[in-house]
Amino acid sequence: MSVLVIVESPTKAKTITKFLGKGYVVKSSFGHVRDLPKSKLGVDVENNFEPHYIVSRDKSKVVKELKEAAKKADHIYFATDEDREGEAISYHLATILDIEPAKAERITFHEITKHAIMHAIENPRELDLRMVDAQQARRVLDRLVGYNLSPFLWRKVAKGLSAGRVQSVAVRLVVEREREIKDFKAEEYWTLEGAFVTKQSEIFAAKLNSVKGKKLDKMSLTNKETVDDIIKNLQKTTYKVAEVEEKQTKRNPLPPYTTSSLQQDANHQLGFSAKQTMRLAQQLYEGVELGDEGSVGLITYMRTDAVNLSDTFIKEAHEVIGEKYGKKYQVDEPRRFKNKSKGAQEAHEAIRPTSAGQDPDSIKDHLDRNQLRLYTLIWNRAVATQMASADLKAMSVDVESANSYGFRATGQAVLFDGFLKLYPDKTKDSLLPQLTVDEALTCNELKHEQHFTEPPARYSDATLVKALEEFGIGRPSTYAPTLATIEERGYVERDDKKRLLPKDIAYTVNDLLVEHFHHVVDFQFTAEMEEKLDAIARGEEKWRPVIAEFYAPFKENLDKKDKELTKHEEPTDEVCDKCGKPMVIKTGRFGKFLACTGYPECRNTKPYGTDEKAAAAASEPVDELCEKCGSPMVKRMGRFGPFIGCSNYPKCKNIKSIEIKINLSCPKCKQGEIIERRSKRGKVFYGCNRYPECDFALWDKPNGEMCPTCGNPLVYGAKGTIKCGSKDCSFTKTP
Repeated sequence: MSVLVIVESPTKAKTITKFLGKGYVVKSSFGHVRDLPKSKLGVDVENNFEPHYIVSRDKSKVVKELKEAAKKADHIYFATDEDREGEAISYHLATILDIEPAKAERITFHEITKHAIMHAIENPRELDLRMVDAQQARRVLDRLVGYNLSPFLWRKVAKGLSAGRVQSVAVRLVVEREREIKDFKAEEYWTLEGAFVTKQSEIFAAKLNSVKGKKLDKMSLTNKETVDDIIKNLQKTTYKVAEVEEKQTKRNPLPPYTTSSLQQDANHQLGFSAKQTMRLAQQLYEGVELGDEGSVGLITYMRTDAVNLSDTFIKEAHEVIGEKYGKKYQVDEPRRFKNKSKGAQEAHEAIRPTSAGQDPDSIKDHLDRNQLRLYTLIWNRAVATQMASADLKAMSVDVESANSYGFRATGQAVLFDGFLKLYPDKTKDSLLPQLTVDEALTCNELKHEQHFTEPPARYSDATLVKALEEFGIGRPSTYAPTLATIEERGYVERDDKKRLLPKDIAYTVNDLLVEHFHHVVDFQFTAEMEEKLDAIARGEEKWRPVIAEFYAPFKENLDKKDKELTKHEEPTDEVCDKCGKPMVIKTGRFGKFLACTGYPECRNTKPYGTDEKAAAAASEPVDELCEKCGSPMVKRMGRFGPFIGCSNYPKCKNIKSIEIKINLSCPKCKQGEIIERRSKRGKVFYGCNRYPECDFALWDKPNGEMCPTCGNPLVYGAKGTIKCGSKDCSFTKTP
C-alpha cells in the first residue's frame, strides 16, 4: 500500500521521512498552495464575501507534483501544522486534490518525534472546518482592510503606503509612546542613605523612608535644600534599631514558554528580534541534523498560548534533574501551570524540548551559535519548571533616630537555590547583620543623591509583543510578522538600542487613521475582533456575518472620507526654482520633502529644509571631493533616503547614491556585491554593484542565505515566508 503524507515544509518532510517505513512518501507543499490574488481584492463583497482563491504561478509546479503523487497513493494524510493556518493549508490541499473535506484524513502532532508521528497516523481526524473558517475570516478581513485603506492612503498621503488591521494598531502604539516621550517633563527628586555601624563594627546601608512618623514616597524630597535641612537634623542625633523582621519565603519557577514569552525573553536576554526568534524556533522544530541520528526535531510547536507540559516530558525532566543535580532538586509531585490567555485555543502544549534528556551540551556541536542559544533558553526554562522551589530568607530592618527620622534596610539570603541552580534570575544574597530591637547604632555617613524621573522607554520587540498580548491584539502566529511588516513598510526604524522609532510617515498615517477610521485602530475594537475570530474557531459564530457586521460601516465611512479629504500637504513660503509655483511639504515613505504644486507638469522635488544653512546643518562630511567642481562631498538625507551630494549646493547639484550592502556576493558574476538600489520610479530593488557589467537583480530583499534546491539567493516573501529568488524554483519555507 502506498501512503502519501503532505506537510508544508521540506525540512519537516525530511525529518518525518526517517520515522516512516516503506510505502510512505512524504511531500512538502512549501506553505500555502492557494491564496487570494495579489493583483485584485479577490473577495466578492456582493456575493456574501465569497473569496476567490488561485494557485500562484510559483506554486504550479508544486501542485502538479502533489497531484501526480496523489494519483499513485492509496491513502493520503494531511500533516500540516496544528494551528488555524495549518488547518487552512490542509483544506486547500484537499480541495486541489479533489478530496471532499469530510473525507480528508488530518493528522496533527505537537512535536516531530517517532512516537508523536505514529500516534497521529493511528488516530487521524476530520478537517476542522471551524478553524478553516476562522483563518479564512482573518484573511478576508485583513484583505478588505488592506486593499481598501492602502489605496486611500496613496491618494491622500503618498504612494506605496499600506494599512492593516493589526499592523496599523501596532504603529499607533509606537507613535503614541514616542509622543509620550517627547511630551515628558522630568521631575527632580532626591534620596538619602545612611551607613550604619553596629557595636560589632558591621556596616549596612539604609534609606530614609519616614520623617516625624510620615512615610516618604519617591517624590517627597524634591530639592537639595530640603535634603540639606534633614542632614543637619541628623548629624547630632542618635540611632537605634526600631524593628527587625525575618521571614522565610519560597520562589517558584516561571511557566514554560509560550510564543509571546519566548519572543520577549529571546529579545531581552539574547537580543533577537521577534522574527529572528521565530525563524530559529522553526528550524529547531522542523529538524536539525544530529550526525548519525539524521534530522531531529528538537522542540515542540512554537506557535502556542498553552503552558501545560506532557506527562512524558515531566517524567523525563524528573529523571534528568535527579541525575544532574540530585534528589533534593526534584519535586515530589509534578508542577502544573494554568493558562491565563483567553486565546489559548490553537495548541496543546507549551514550547519545550522534545526530549529532556537532550541537554544543550549533548548537541552543541550540531547547532549554530544562535540555534544553541535559543535551544538552551527553551531547555533551561522547561526543565526548571519541574525543579524544587527556591527557599529564601527575607529580612527588613527599621532604624529610627532620636528626633524621629526613619530609615529602612532590606535584604535576602538564598537558603536553598532549587530551580535557580538551572534558571537563575536577579536574586542575590544581600545579607544584613544580626540585629536586635533597641540596639544602638552609629551613623558614620549620610549620602544624598539627585535623581530625575525618566520618560517611558521606546518599544522593543519584547515590550511591543507584550503590549499587543495584553491588549488582546493578534495571536501567536501574528506577533513576529506584524513587527516585521511595520519595519519593512517603512513606518518604524531602529534606534541605537534596537528599539522602535516611528518615522515621519508613521505620524501622518496614524493621525489620519485615528481621526477618520478610529475603529480600525481602536485597541478594544481590534481585541474584540480577535475574540470573534476565536469564537468562529470554536463554532460559536459564523464567519460571513462577522465580516458583514464590520464591512458595511467601514466601507460607508471610507467612501465618505474619500470625498471629503484632500491630499495631505503643508504650505510653505518656498517657490519652485524651475517653474516659480509655490512648494508644499509632503510626507513620503522616507520622510518629509518639498514638492512643486505644479505637479504633474512640474515634477520638481527636493529634500525638506535644504536651503544653504539647513543643508549644512543636515549634512555629514565624507572623505570625497566633487568630480564636477572640486568641493567637498557630504552625506545628506533625501526623499529616498541617504545620499552623497556636493557641499556647494545649490550652485553645484552633483549627487551620488550610497551603496547599501546586503552582505551577499553576486551569484551571477561572482565578483560584485548585492546592494540596495532604486528604479527610476523610486522602487527599491537589489542588484549587483558592478552594473552595467553585471545585470543581476532581484525585486525582493535577500535574506543572506542560498536556496538548498537551486543555489540562488533566498528572499523574503509574502506573510513572513522565505522563498527562492529564481522564478524557475518553487522553494518556499516559513521562518
